[in-house]
Amino acid sequence: MPLKLNLKKGQKIIINGAVLENTVDRSVSLMLLNDAAILRDNDILTAEEASTPASRVYFSIQCAYLFENDRVKHLAEYRTFLDDFLQAIPSSAEVGEEIRNAIEKEEYYLALRAARKLIDTETEIIKDNFGETV
Repeated sequence: MPLKLNLKKGQKIIINGAVLENTVDRSVSLMLLNDAAILRDNDILTAEEASTPASRVYFSIQCAYLFENDRVKHLAEYRTFLDDFLQAIPSSAEVGEEIRNAIEKEEYYLALRAARKLIDTETEIIKDNFGETV
């Protein structure tokens, strides 16, 4: 099933590990005609932004999703990061299980969506305890 993507000026998207940016002065549309690993600007986390335990979980899943050749390495990292996160915040066990189930089914985008919940939880904990967000 084709997927139509609309990119505003300056917006980036990653398709199968390749970063594309719209550099024209108007929105552009792309039609993707086959299956691909896609992340839009709002879903992309850079290595520099992966500075907290939850964001490291997300980043490692993101890399496993986008870079199939290094997937084994990134999945090993995700497991370590997730185990560490859940040890520190056991109340997130249900989300951790959701992530693990998605990874087991090789549904990496769904795992990313669940990992976003870890980031939200972590942000709330920091805000509640320190009065600020990361």
